[in-house]
This record gives sequence, structure tokens and C-alpha cells, in this order.
Amino acid sequence: MRIGVLGGLEVTGDDGAPVVVAGPRPRALLVLLALNANRVVTADAIIAAQYGDDPPAGAAAAVQAHVSRLRKSVSVHVDIHFDSTGYRLAIDPGGVDALRFEQLAADGRRLLAAGARDKAAALLREATALWRGPALVDLPHGAAQAARLDDLRLCAIEDLVDADPAATSVADLRALVAAHPLRERLRGQLMHALHATGRQAEALAEFEDTRRLLADELGADPSPELAAAHLAILRAEGPPRAGLPGQLTSFVGRGAELARLADLHGTRLVTVLGPGGTGKTCLVIEAARGRDACFVDLSPVTDGELVPHALLRALGLREPAAASDPVRGLVAALDRPLLLVLDNCEQVVVDVAVLVRTLLADCPGLAVLATSREPLGLTGETLLPLAPLGTDAVRLFADRAAAVRPGFAVTDENRDAVTAICAALDGLPLAVELAAARLRQFTVEELAGRLAAHGPFRLLSRGDRTAARRHRTLRAVVEWSWDLLTAGEQLAAARFSVFTGGAALAAVETVCDTTDDVLADLVDRSLVETDGRRYRMLETVRLFCAAQSTEDIRPAHARYYLALAERADPHLRRSEQLERLAELSADHDNLMAALRWSVDGDPATGHRLVAALTAYWWLSGRRSQAGAAATALLDKGATGEQYVACVLLAVPRPEQSHWDRARDVMRGLTELRYPFVAALWGMTTGPWGPVDEAAPLLGTDPWNAALGDLSLAIMSLLDGRPTEGETALRAVLATFRGLGERWGTAQALDWLGEAASWRGEWDRAQALWAESLSLYERFGALEECVDVLCRRADCLARQGDAARAEADLRHARELSARAGQPDPPLVLLGLAAVTGDRGPLSGVAVTPDGPRARLLTALGRHREAVAVAGTAPFAAELAAAVEGLASTAPARDAALLLGTAVALRGTAITGDRSAARTAARATAELGAEEFATAYAEGARQSRTAADSTVSRLSAG
Repeated sequence: MRIGVLGGLEVTGDDGAPVVVAGPRPRALLVLLALNANRVVTADAIIAAQYGDDPPAGAAAAVQAHVSRLRKSVSVHVDIHFDSTGYRLAIDPGGVDALRFEQLAADGRRLLAAGARDKAAALLREATALWRGPALVDLPHGAAQAARLDDLRLCAIEDLVDADPAATSVADLRALVAAHPLRERLRGQLMHALHATGRQAEALAEFEDTRRLLADELGADPSPELAAAHLAILRAEGPPRAGLPGQLTSFVGRGAELARLADLHGTRLVTVLGPGGTGKTCLVIEAARGRDACFVDLSPVTDGELVPHALLRALGLREPAAASDPVRGLVAALDRPLLLVLDNCEQVVVDVAVLVRTLLADCPGLAVLATSREPLGLTGETLLPLAPLGTDAVRLFADRAAAVRPGFAVTDENRDAVTAICAALDGLPLAVELAAARLRQFTVEELAGRLAAHGPFRLLSRGDRTAARRHRTLRAVVEWSWDLLTAGEQLAAARFSVFTGGAALAAVETVCDTTDDVLADLVDRSLVETDGRRYRMLETVRLFCAAQSTEDIRPAHARYYLALAERADPHLRRSEQLERLAELSADHDNLMAALRWSVDGDPATGHRLVAALTAYWWLSGRRSQAGAAATALLDKGATGEQYVACVLLAVPRPEQSHWDRARDVMRGLTELRYPFVAALWGMTTGPWGPVDEAAPLLGTDPWNAALGDLSLAIMSLLDGRPTEGETALRAVLATFRGLGERWGTAQALDWLGEAASWRGEWDRAQALWAESLSLYERFGALEECVDVLCRRADCLARQGDAARAEADLRHARELSARAGQPDPPLVLLGLAAVTGDRGPLSGVAVTPDGPRARLLTALGRHREAVAVAGTAPFAAELAAAVEGLASTAPARDAALLLGTAVALRGTAITGDRSAARTAARATAELGAEEFATAYAEGARQSRTAADSTVSRLSAG
């Protein structure tokens, strides 16, 4: 329970709910017991506190009654114990605000005396914040205790002013002095505050008023401390030194950077670097709090010779005569321990560097904390690059948005929109603040939409009218940095803006026709940032620089990334494929930008990009991202494998005429330049012609040959020769392992798992699929992961493990959505089979590129399913449709069809529950012997005879 007595009595339970204590006497009793937590308060002391010096005759009995009433109110939360002399409240002293206040105030004073001003200020702020009003108002005869607490409060306030002078304004100090005119410490603090703000005359007048008041009221002189303060002000020449400016808003985030600056406390020169709007000034002000510091804003200084004069003014020193050296005066003034904060050094960085070198050399006690968009470049300089905010950007947006729209908070409903806004603005603090201010006009959803549609510069064109011009709008922030660049640097920056998502040094040098020295200059000026391997611009900076460009650099950009893609493609079929996939993934945004531009800018480059990146998109699970560009390029002159790649990757599915033409192209090829295009055709469409036509096309390249063997093995497995296919798959697996190629290895493992599951070798199948999945997951090959999960789920369902099967299918559904293929038919078919809910299947379109026969079977359209499966390239599809047809056929036909399915597939499927139900029904009607005879008759058939049987029994 918590008890508040610093103001009217407030009592709350552990759950935060208020506890009602009725009646003035019980309330007074609780206040008294709380002030003496865990100590016995005698009955006489209670009577004195409630009745004063003239208690009634029955006061003792009345106290017992008051205790009884109080217990009824608070007994759920605390105990009131009685002993022979009085009563004791058993409570944690920290739960009584007056006791907590005393402890915090004492700790704060002790830390202040030890020089730990920041920590002391934090405790003292917490202590003074506990007061809600006059103390002990519910204790009628507690004037002495209240007076003692009031005096402790004033002492805590005075300590807080000493610990953090910026925490209390001159106006607040005047009010305190007016209320307590004889407290000399408050008078001295007011004098110091007036002097610190340049009001020396008022500070001296305050001393004279105090001196007269003390003489008139007490016949005394000012204390030595107050007299010393007066003398110090008298001796000061000119205005006082510029202290740290006050912050108009709360400081959000940057915990790691503040900790880093705290660790650098003994370092003599630290420069905080970053592009405009990253919050460099706010950070250094926050970091310098509690230190003896002088703040110098250099942004108005454009002439380097005037830098020393700016420091002199900030230090409160007289300007030197024309012939005098201002630097000599600075050295004399700064030859003592002091932190010099130099803000906005970038436009006079060379002159600042020269001056700082001199001051640090001649003033051993001096430390410099600078902010700039480029380093000062001095030996011994420690750099702290300031990146845009990460997750704290959302906190900052919420804080600033609540100021313009009271009650605003980030909720589950608007979190995505707020996150999108912060991401669009690179987490740049100033941009986030400017965006939050626009909530006066827009909702967060509208704001996010407008940022996406129009970009940041148009929307963030209004800011604080009193701010420096370079901080009023986002455009002005970036323009300030741009104007400081040389012509050569501006040209390089404009060209660099063509990169999306950053670039490697080789790409920048080639595309921008520049050197690493110029790039280093852009990094130094915070226009470009680097992690040592790649270079990038903040998106807001990139958009501004792109708008300054007078040439179209996109053709050179597209040519570079086409060459990168074509160099990488062969290596995606070798042991180094993971490294090359990572290289391409790092430049994914650039590859996509080059492709999008080439659709209209250079279709021939676009065709080559689509074909060269087919393996990359498929292996990394990004096939759908190329869909729109591939569709647009279909009718722009593509030929050969490039045309086939566009057909395979186009979204939505192209018209059938494109597929027919693509098949003809595949049949007419004499060599493969992009072998993965052929692999993708086989996986998604099936053979493009007889096997003997494909083999010469694949040639003797080891991977191509292994691909051909893999295709033949899968065809054997699915076309009624499972033993032959499994044997071939083992050989293919060994070949791909020998090449160190993981995709082919995963393919072979997947189909070997399928073969094992048909025979009921459950553990072996699961192990093979687990290894296959682990390889696909390393690529990010989402669509292949979906296929493996669907096959594994079917196996689990046949084992009777419906829960794990459903989990695999739901995981497959999530991966499909991430790959841009929501609710694929295979997943929906699996879920329908496992859950028994076929409702979702009614909305699935029976398209040419889907598992049409299986979908028709699931919908109970068995004759249609058989007709469609009859045109499929593999007998396994027809076998599954035939088993579906058997489920509704007369008993003998059902037995014959079940056997025919085995003849077509080359094996029965262990654990197939649908086939088992059909067999049980037919056996019950025919008897076991007749069922076995009919089943065996079907299973012994040749492929031709099986096809004939299917035709005859499905035609009824």
C-alpha cells in the first residue's frame, strides 16, 4: 500500500486502486502512524496529535474507536498492531511519500557534496516531485512536523538548483525568494541565475535589496557566501559565459551514444559527426549537462577569421583591439578546466581545426566537444558518427505528435503507419519531428500515404519559424550540406544518387566515373556513409541529390549491374553459390532498379537481366518481385532463353500463346546460355519435348549433365518406374554433392524422401526432407520449401499425425505469402485433406499451371480429374485421379481401378487413407478373395492396358 501525506491524504492499494479512509480522526491517525512507519506511537502521542493540549474526557476510548474504524479501511493492505503502550503501522517506509522524500533528499545532498551533480539532480527531482501540496493537512495538530518537512523541501529545491542550474528558471527563483525572502541561499542562486543570463545589473540590485532587508528585519549583514557571490559578479567583465542552451523538448533515445560520450569523459577532443538533422546538437547538450561547459554556436560564422571572435563572445570576454591577437586572449581565458562545446563547425572546419589545435596544446585543462558534418582532422581526435535513430524514431514521433495532437499514442492500429513514416524518413530525428508536426492536418495513415506518393521534401516544408533557416524544412537541412560541397563533389554526389540500397566501391568508381578520394570526401562530409565494405546515402539525401543531377546516369548503372549478374550466374551452379547469392542479395535493390529502368529505357538490357537473374530470383525466394518487369518485357523483342525466362517469371501468368511460343523456343535451342531457365521450365511446366531432344541441349557441363540426370530420375519416379528413378536419384545426389552444389543436392534429397515415404519408410523420409529443407532455407528458396513442406505434410497425414501435418501446411502457407504466392492450391489441398474443411477449395481457380487434376479430385469431379490427368506428363498424376474415381465406382470396378493405379504409378502408396477406405468398402461388398483377384488384375496390367482400363471405366 502507498500513503501520500505531502498534500491531502492519498491512499492506494498494491493494485493502484484508491483506498477510502473516512472521517477526519481516522485520517489523522493514519497520517501519524505513516510518519512513524514500523514504530510504536503511544496513545498519549495520538491523543495530542488529534486533540492538541485540551483532549476530551473520553479521548482514550475514542482513539480505540478510531483505530477500529481505520483497521476496517486498510486491513486488506496493511496491519495495525497494538502493544501495551500504543499502535504501530507495519508498512514499507518507501510506501510513505514523506519518508521516501526525506531519504531521496538526503541521498541527493550527499551525492551533490561528492560532486556527482547529474545523479544528485535525478534524485532531487524525484524527491521534489513527490509534493502535491501543503504537507500533513489531515493532521490537525501537526504544525511542527509540517514545518520541518517544508524546510526540508526548500533545502532539496536549493540543492537541485545547485545540481542542475538549468532546471529552475529565473521566474521560479523569484517566486521562491518572494515566498522566503530571508533565505540567503535562494537569494544567491537568483543572483547567479540573473548573471548567467546576462542581467548583471539586476543581480547586483538583488544583493542590495537583500542587504537592506536583512538590516531592517534582523539587524544583520549578508552571509559570507552571499557577499562572495556579490564580489564575483562585480569582478566579472562583460556578459557571462554562454552556458548550455535549454532544450525546448524532451530528449528521446541515443542511450548508446550518451554512454559512449560518458566513457570518453577524459578524452580531450571528441567530434560528433552526422548529416544534418540527426540531432548532433541535442546530443552534445545532453552529454555536457552537469559539466563546467561553454557552448559556442558557429553556424552564423561564415568567415573563418571570425571563429576566435565567436569564442570570445561566448566566453563573455571583451573583443580585442584591432591590432591584438584574439587567440592569445582565448588561451589566457581557457587555461583552466573547462569543456568547450563547438556546434556546427562544418562551414569553417579548417579554421576551427587550426584554432582547436592551438587551444588544446596551450590549455592543458581544456576539453573540446564538437559537432560537424565532417571531422576536424586533428591527431588525437575521437570521432562519434551519429546514425539516424533506429527503433527510437517511433518513440520520438509519438512524443512530438502528442505535443500537437494531445492524447496521441502509438497503438496496434497505427503502429505500421508510424513505422512506415519513420522508415521513409530514414529515422532522421529532425525529419521525424517535422512529420509529427503535420498531425495537426493529417492522420498518421494519411501522412504515410502522402510520404509514399510525394516524397518527404514537399510534405516537410514547414517547421519552427524561430529555428535557424537550415533547420526549418527538410530540404533546407540537406541543402546546407550540398552547398558546402565543391563542384566535383556535387557531381559525384548527384551521380551516386542512382544507387538504391548502397553500392560497393568498385560499382561507385565505375558508374560514377570517380575516385575513392572523392568518395572519401563525401563520407567525411556526411553525405555518404560506409561500413567499410559498402557505401550508401540516406534516402532523403539521395532524393535531394538526384533532383540536382543534370545527366542521366541510369544507363551506366544498368550496364554495370547486368555485367554483375552475368558474371555471377555460372557461379550459382557451383560450390560458391552461397557467396554469390549473398553478393547479389546485397545489391538486390540496384538490380531491381536497373531492371525497372530497362523496361522502357533499354529492353534488350532488361531481357538479359531477367535471364541472367533467373537462378538468383528462384534460389533466393524472390521470383515474384521480377514478375511485373518480366510481363512488361514480353512483347518488347525478347528472343531465345531470354523470352522463355520472361514467360516463366511474368506475373500474372501470360496468355497460353506465350507458353506455346516458349515451348517452341525451348525445342529449337541448340545450346543453353542460362541453364537454370531450363531447370525452372522443367520444375514448373514439365518436359518441353522428348528426352532425347533435351539431352544434347544440356551438353557436357557437369552441372548441366547432373540437371539432365535429375530430370530423368524424377521423370522415372513419377512415370511408373519408381525403383529405377530412386536408383538414379542416389547417383544424382552423389554428383551434386561432389560439385558442392546445394540446390541440386536439396532437389535429390526431396525426391528421395518422397520415394521413401511411398514405401512407408517414415523415419528415412523425414530425415531426407529435413536435410533438404535446411539447404533450401540457407538460400531463402521459399517456393521449394513450400513444396517440401507439402510433401512432408502428406506423409505425416498418412502416418496419422494430423497435428504436425497441419503445422507444416500452415508454415508453408506463411512462406508462400512471403514469396508473393498467397494460398497456393497445393497448400489448400493439403489443409482440406487434413482438416476435412473443403470450403476454401471452392474459391480456387482451376488454372492450367496448377495441380488441376488433384483439385478436381478433391472437389469430387473425378471423371474431369481423370481426363485432365490423362494429359499430364507423368503417370503418378493419373494414378491419383484414378484412385479418386475408384472411391465412387461400383465395388469390382473400384478394386480394378485401385490395382490400375498401382500399375500406373509402379507402386502403392503406404498409408493412403482414401485408397484404404475405398478398398475396405469394395472388400466388404465383394469379399476378400474377389477383391484381391480384381485388384491383382489391375496391378498386373501394362501401361497401355492400364490406359485402356482407365478410358473404359471413366467414360460411363
